[in-house]
Amino acid sequence: MDACKMHYAVHNGTYVLKLRGDVRVPLCTSLETFVEEQIGHDDDLRAVLIDLTETESIDSTALGLLARIAVLLQQRGLGRAVIFCINPDIQHILVSMGFDQVFRILNTTAALRDRLDEVPGNCINEESVTQAVIDAHRTLMGLNESNQACFRSLVDALESEQRQRQ
Repeated sequence: MDACKMHYAVHNGTYVLKLRGDVRVPLCTSLETFVEEQIGHDDDLRAVLIDLTETESIDSTALGLLARIAVLLQQRGLGRAVIFCINPDIQHILVSMGFDQVFRILNTTAALRDRLDEVPGNCINEESVTQAVIDAHRTLMGLNESNQACFRSLVDALESEQRQRQ
């Protein structure tokens, strides 16, 4: 599998986020920072398009961070973010996590092929990764009861481990 690459562009308040390759926990602190600091603090935010057409695999932490985008848009009354996805396995995961309830999922390639900038990387430390994993899974748990049951033990275990380190 190819290493993850994350790229983005912004045009008139519309964000395009393209995730390529194997999207996993180690890059999630960069994605979390981008979602919180860029998208979350943009007063001109209008829409978000997420291109997963070149995503080979994606873990639940990354999915939780994408779900956070849906929550941000809902909180601002901006409607649903759009996900472009052509991989049937990833589409199945998205639907099983309840993404079809908070995103528009389109089985097509993205029409936007403009220049995209790389999402800046963050220094990774164990505590920030653990917190990103907890927060992402809490967001997933908020989408539906099935996710609540599925991720409760993981979140409880990570929070317990976190308390023991303090």
